[in-house]
Amino acid sequence: MSLNFAGISPHPPIIIPNIGSEADLQKVTNTILAMKKMAAQFKEAEIDTLVIVSPHMLIYPDQFSIAGMKKLFGTFAQFGQPDMVVEYENDLDLARQIDDQANKEGIKTLLYDNGGEFFELDHGLMVPLYYLASQQENAFKVIPMAYSYVDRASHFTFGQIIGEKIKKYAGRVGIIASGDLSHRLISNAPAGYSKAGKVFDKKIVSDIKNNKVKDILYYDEDFVEDAGECGYHSILILLGALDGSHAKPEVLSYEGPFGVGYLVANFKLLEP
Repeated sequence: MSLNFAGISPHPPIIIPNIGSEADLQKVTNTILAMKKMAAQFKEAEIDTLVIVSPHMLIYPDQFSIAGMKKLFGTFAQFGQPDMVVEYENDLDLARQIDDQANKEGIKTLLYDNGGEFFELDHGLMVPLYYLASQQENAFKVIPMAYSYVDRASHFTFGQIIGEKIKKYAGRVGIIASGDLSHRLISNAPAGYSKAGKVFDKKIVSDIKNNKVKDILYYDEDFVEDAGECGYHSILILLGALDGSHAKPEVLSYEGPFGVGYLVANFKLLEP
């Protein structure tokens, strides 16, 4: 089996030193410690390629997007740190295999290549990479992906296709679902307040912890909408990729001091 690492990561730039103030960093201590713990587990996995599903790539209503450009580049300039640069190489071999198989199975995907010099990484990709790469001595490749607005079953199926291709791949591969939970936890939250916010976060954290995949797949659509999240569909793809594997979920932390839920979780991949 080539799947050697799987996790869920939040992506607020505020958890990165020199972007978040000292006061803000103190408020997300649990998240930072959990990200460091996950980074240590990532290092132990010694992966060659990391698939990351981000909510902040270009999202198409009817198809999944996969970065199809060799060079990946990003900067935290919009967060006041232009000298913080992120550079990776894409694993185009695996990306093409996933794209081909998905389209063969009726799941529409786009291997995105605009003909430019590089694919621009967003903060949904860069924040997890900041922590995961912090303890990683050897370079690894990255495949950025975006979810879509198609139904949940298609998200899960797309994840299953990714998982099957990973299992047959020669290298050691990891997958991260990047996404924050509810953005409506408190009155001054970014998306305003909703009672559904805390209920949603409590439920999905519990369901992930207890590996209740079917429950997560069938959340009420209005309930998810009212929660104002951005990580649910990333998680659906991850769960699809883990389908059929012996994965033991471990919730490393959850907190939401700024009105947005930050979940860090790891999946221990056990032998059959």
